[in-house]
Amino acid sequence: MRIGAALARWEHRYGLVLLSILCSLVFQLAAPDEDWARLVTIALQGGTLVLALFASEASPVVARLASVVVTLAVLGSAGALIGFGELGVTGGRLVAVLLVALAPLAIVRGLVRSFRATGGVTVPTMFGVLCIYLLLGMLFSYAYGLVGDAQSAPFFASQINANISDYLYFSFATMTTVGYGDLAAATHLGRSVAIAEALIGQIYLVTVVAVIVGSLSRRQA
Repeated sequence: MRIGAALARWEHRYGLVLLSILCSLVFQLAAPDEDWARLVTIALQGGTLVLALFASEASPVVARLASVVVTLAVLGSAGALIGFGELGVTGGRLVAVLLVALAPLAIVRGLVRSFRATGGVTVPTMFGVLCIYLLLGMLFSYAYGLVGDAQSAPFFASQINANISDYLYFSFATMTTVGYGDLAAATHLGRSVAIAEALIGQIYLVTVVAVIVGSLSRRQA
C-alpha cells in the first residue's frame, strides 16, 4: 500500500510539471513578441521551477531559496517593465534561461530519489524524462535567441526578424532532427549550437529514453 501511494504521488507531481511546461510552450508559440508576453513567460517558467522542486521533494531550504529567486525574477522584470517602460528581449531571455536551466537539475534529482525509493523505473519516471526533454528544447530556443541578439546579422539564413515562436520551432525541429529546411542558422556560432542540440537530443533519445522505456516494459511484463 505504501509503495502504491508513493507511485501515485510521484506520477501526479510530474504530471503537474509536464502540464506547466506544455502551457508555457503553447503560450510562447501563440503570444505576440511583446514585453507583457515576456513577463508572463517568466512567471510561467518560475512556476515550472517551483513545481519541479516540489516534485523532486527538495529540502525546505532549497525550496524557499528557489521561491525567493522566482519571486525576485518576476517582480524585478515587472519593475523594469513599469519603471523603464520596457523589459527588453535580451533581458527577458536571460531571466528565462536561468529559470529553465534550474528545472531539469531539480527533476534529475527527483528521478534519482524515485529510483532509489522504488528500486526501478516507473511510469512517473517517464513523465520526468519527458519533462527534461521538453525543457532542453526550450532552453536551446533561448540560446538561439541570445546568439541572435549578440550578432548584427539575422540569426536565420532567410533573413527574417525572428521571434520566440521561430526559435522554438527551429529548436524542436533541430532536436528531433526533423530537418524541414525552412529555417537554418546563418552563422557559424548558430550552426554550432544547432549541431550540439541535435547531438544531445538524439543521444538523449537513444540512451536515456530507450533505457527507461525498455526497463519499464520489462517491469510490467
